[in-house]
Formats: sequence, C-alpha cells, structure tokens
Amino acid sequence: MASLEEKRHTLAHLLASAVLERYPHAKPTIGPAIDTGFYYDFDFSGGEAPGEADLKALEDAMREMLPSWDGMQGVEVSEADARARFAGNTYKLELIDSIVASGGSITLYSSGGFTDLCRGGHVEKPSSEIKSDAFMLERIAGAYWRGDEKNAMLTRIVGLAFETREELEAHLLQQEEAKKRDHRKLGEELDLFTFDESIGKGLPIWLPKGNIIKESLEDWAKETERAWGYQRITTPIITKENLFITSGHLPLYKDSMYAPLQIEEENYYIKPMNCPFHHRAFAARPKSYRDLPVRYAEYGWCHRYEDSGSLFGLMRVRGMQMNDAHIYIQKEYAVEEFVKVIQLHEYYYKTLGIKNYEMELALRDPNNMGKYHGDEADWKDAEEMTIEAMEKSGVPYKIVHEGAAFYGPKMDFQIYSSIGRSFTASTNQLDLFMGKRFGSD
Repeated sequence: MASLEEKRHTLAHLLASAVLERYPHAKPTIGPAIDTGFYYDFDFSGGEAPGEADLKALEDAMREMLPSWDGMQGVEVSEADARARFAGNTYKLELIDSIVASGGSITLYSSGGFTDLCRGGHVEKPSSEIKSDAFMLERIAGAYWRGDEKNAMLTRIVGLAFETREELEAHLLQQEEAKKRDHRKLGEELDLFTFDESIGKGLPIWLPKGNIIKESLEDWAKETERAWGYQRITTPIITKENLFITSGHLPLYKDSMYAPLQIEEENYYIKPMNCPFHHRAFAARPKSYRDLPVRYAEYGWCHRYEDSGSLFGLMRVRGMQMNDAHIYIQKEYAVEEFVKVIQLHEYYYKTLGIKNYEMELALRDPNNMGKYHGDEADWKDAEEMTIEAMEKSGVPYKIVHEGAAFYGPKMDFQIYSSIGRSFTASTNQLDLFMGKRFGSD
C-alpha cells in the first residue's frame, strides 16, 4: 500500500503533466511532496502563465488524466540520454549536473505519456490508489530556483492532498480556524514583535511586551537547565575563518553564512551556530574523565543567511538567540545522556502545553554520500546509538534517509503550529566526529 507521501509525490508529477498540456512552453523544474500535499515549480517566461483563476481548470485536468495513469515506470538512463530528453530545459540539465557530480544514478519515471527526471518514491498504480476527490490545487506563489534569490523567480503551484475527502475538508476547516491564531498576526496585534525593512528581512525586533515574555522564558530555561546539570557560558558573535575550516562548516555550510568581514587582513565570520565555540571552551582547560559529563549551555546570538522565500515570522528567521547546549561525555554513557536530553525536551513541551510533536531522525542521503565526513564505523555507531536512545525514550519518531549533517546523523523535534505547519523546534546530535577535528576524543 502506497504511503501518503508517495501519493503526494505522484500528484506533483500529475500536476506537471496537466500544466504542460495547457502551457507547452512551460519549463518544469522540481516537484516534491510536502507536509500537506505537493508543489511543482515552473518557468513560464516563454509565454502565458496561469493565475489563481486557472487553478480549478488545472485541477480538473489532473482528475481527467488520473484514470490513464495506471503505472509509474522507472528506468535508469545514461547521462547522454538524460541530456537529450531535457535538452531545452536548463533547470533539468542543472539537476543532471548535480546528480553526475555526486556519483548518483539518473532515473526517469513515466506515466500517462508524461516523463520526468526523478529518483523515485511514487504510487505504483495512481489510477486506483489515489482518490480523485482527496486533492485540490490551493494557490500560486513565487519561488526562487533552488531557494536562492540570485536565481530566476519561478511560479510555484501548490496542492493539498490527503487519503480521503473527509481529511481534506477537515484540513481546510482547520486552516480557516488557524488563521485567527497565526503568530505573525497576533504578534502585530498584541504589539509583541516587529520586522523592519530598513534593518533587514528575517531580523526580528522584540518590542517591550514581547521582550517580557522572551526574557521570562529565558529565565525559566536557565533555572531549569541549572537544575539538570548545565553550566552557562558566553561566546563571541564573530570568529576567525579558520575556526569554521577546522570544524568543517567551511566550505560545506558557506551558503547559509553571511559574507565574511575583513579585519586586519583576516576573514571573520558572524557565527551561524555555537558548536565550534563551545568546543574551544571545553578545550580551554585540561579535563579528566572524572569531570565528565560537562554540559555547556548558552543563549548565543546566531545569524544565518536563509533565502527570503523560506522566512516565516519568528519560526524561520535570519537572526536568533539559540538556546544551545553541548555535552561532553564518554562514549559508553552517551545513550543514557541522550535519553536525558529527550526527557528535558518532553518536560519543556509538557509545561508549555505543546502536545503535537514527534522526533525525526535524519540519516545520510544514499544518493549523495560524498558530502559526508568521518569514518564509516563512527557513522554506524552514531546512527545505532541515536536510534537506541530514541527507542528508550518512548517518544514517537520517524526516519528520513537524507538531511543528516555533514558530520553526523541528527535528531530533530518537529512540532506542529496552530496553523498546521511543521517546524523544527530543536536539533540534537550524537557527535563522534567533532572532537577529532579539534584534537580531542
């Protein structure tokens, strides 16, 4: 039985097919499944583009096509064949370049006379497994190619998809109710925070009322973490370039960092994360195994260059104070300590009344193994130990086979907001690698 994600992914292809039938000049780019459905990005620069009024016609076309989609056939092709197939589409050719560079295989999937570049994850028989009344096209938006505002602006067509019509209607009702509780709307109405274009996108200003809430939460967290054995430290907001080279963040994380500053003929970066700074704090004084575990915590100011299309109120910003912690402990006690970290999260969420959450374990992308650092044995140990801790915690979790950091698997707590969107509330990693780069195990 196909998963809902596979149905949503298949519907993205069905949407692309419907669009090309009516707008043959369109250039399809990418079309993944998302939390509530699917989307596909198109370049319509060669002619007419659809508007909101055209969504119903495209949706009807998808339903008309669905009965003819009686299978999704995948075939691996050569680089030359793939380039010939998409010769007029620079976006697909760029994707082929990326696949070739990573050493991955190139696969095409076809159904109902439509063929797309894709690595798989579809419904085997869309005509019988996808209910025609359980999806709809929701909206049209703009999106930069590959999320980079320096690239071309594309047209994103977004759809909703669920297992049944009843679930789709329940979602639509929930969306209407949730609009009343959108934190962006409430933040303005209650005078809690604001954003100012003269300062920059994604850089929030906490106004007096909001700052009272923010500082009260910080004070509570500091008291809580002190009771759980954490010590607070403070580290600088900028650093020499070499620190991020040692940690491995440069060049792999460079696209998410602000451009360097030149100071006394050396490059300095504004920090996007606290990790390397905490490792230097740990290394500042000799430690015995009797000193372990050492638990450092900090409200560290971090700035990340997020593309403007992904910014979302306070949930996705460019400037933030991260309540960040790093724990240094012997390997044999790591699982037990990791379980305690999960329990601390549970305590916070229970106290705050957050009930709708789960853990997500991001492993390595099997189609792009070249981007990861570290020994294979360490990777396997880190993955097995993380899963063991998650199992012992009893918190529901799922595994995704991509999204791991370049130096290790990561476990995220995913929470669902009142408007139904999933957000990463925290990222947790069992790191067997960073110490080696900083000269200690």
